[in-house]
Amino acid sequence: MLLSIVYMLAQRLFGLIALRGRGGAAKDVELLVLHHEVAVLRRQIKRPRLEPKDRLVLAALSRLLPRGRWHARIVTPATLLRWHRELVASHWTYPSLRVPHGGRPPTAVVIRKLVVRLARENPTWGHRRIHGEIIGLGYKVSAATVWNILDRAGIDPSPRRSGPTWRQFCSIQAKSMLACDFAHVDTVLLRRVYVFFVIEVATRRVHILGVTRYPTGAWVTQQARNFLMALDDRTEKFRFLVRDRDAKFTASFDAVFAGSGIAVLKTPPRAPRANTYAERWIGTLRRECLDRLLVVGQRHLWDVLATYVTHYNGHRPHRSLGQRPPDAPNSSTDLTTMPIDARVDRKQILGVLINEYQRAA
Repeated sequence: MLLSIVYMLAQRLFGLIALRGRGGAAKDVELLVLHHEVAVLRRQIKRPRLEPKDRLVLAALSRLLPRGRWHARIVTPATLLRWHRELVASHWTYPSLRVPHGGRPPTAVVIRKLVVRLARENPTWGHRRIHGEIIGLGYKVSAATVWNILDRAGIDPSPRRSGPTWRQFCSIQAKSMLACDFAHVDTVLLRRVYVFFVIEVATRRVHILGVTRYPTGAWVTQQARNFLMALDDRTEKFRFLVRDRDAKFTASFDAVFAGSGIAVLKTPPRAPRANTYAERWIGTLRRECLDRLLVVGQRHLWDVLATYVTHYNGHRPHRSLGQRPPDAPNSSTDLTTMPIDARVDRKQILGVLINEYQRAA
């Protein structure tokens, strides 16, 4: 490395001596040609790859140029200052030296792996219980060491580790869960309208409970009563309702569901991801429908939502349902046996906003 730098410096020095013997006109022409070549290369290469010796030569020669021209160079004299700062930092940074016979010896890898294994296979065991099992297997280790191993592995203590996370709970109880929320829409006249809906987590079936500009607690409670009456016998399938901490969800609202045997689960404060199924449906509604049309008023919004929800429940495929809609018909017709060149009909929803396709009979 050092020899290559010395060689390059000597080469540039002899080149400078040769340039001193040339005429001024020839130098000016060569400068114009070099400037144009550099401009062409800069259009093609945004960030050239330079070796340390190239940076050293360019930074040193840049000192001979006027300060106003420094910004146009690939490597500026500031590179030399940065190198100096890095050199000072490396000079005062000492490598860590491990004392052969000083301090506590490191814990064996076998013990660390065994502690983590026992914790994952036994979610109800705390670090004291795991420590006792390790001692029974003939390993000498302290309880504090076991706790440190679990902490570094990101394993929570047993009370928090034994219970399911929010995501695990929602996945297990999906068949018996409902989720509700509000979506808002701004009309052409900049009047905000609120949409109250409920989604069945397991089937992704959506129910629009009401549309209003003034969602009071009494109005929300009445919509909940209407929804449970519409479910009728299907109410027994559901055990939980997930909602946020909006002030419109009053105690009377929770009492309506509690009377039907449905427990109300409040999401943590400012945690929209805890009600992820409802939030995702709001995003789908906006991307596929509301963001692509102008809503005139409350009645217009209700008609649009009724049409879209019919499409969403009856035709739109869902990845979690095996690319089938929530209300998929139980048809005995095997579409795979139909000829590949069978006609496919298109049905337009909401004007030309959404298309539905089906094989011709």
